[in-house]
Amino acid sequence: MVVSARRWLKRLFFLVLLSFFTIAMYGGCRFIAAYITPTDPYRVPQGNALKVFNQEMLHRDNSTFSERLKLFYWYGE
Repeated sequence: MVVSARRWLKRLFFLVLLSFFTIAMYGGCRFIAAYITPTDPYRVPQGNALKVFNQEMLHRDNSTFSERLKLFYWYGE
């Protein structure tokens, strides 16, 4: 059996380049994701924005589970 050193070096070089570019792409995607993510997504809205979910409204509503489920399927919320 003939083992070609040149062929194995080409394969090794390809694997090294593939690993390098994979790590570089992963790092780039993580950098972009960290750049576009807001600092605090759960902060209270400012200006004319409204926070839609209100915890007090859940306790005031005297509807049953089936009524709430029908409302969920009706409005899709």
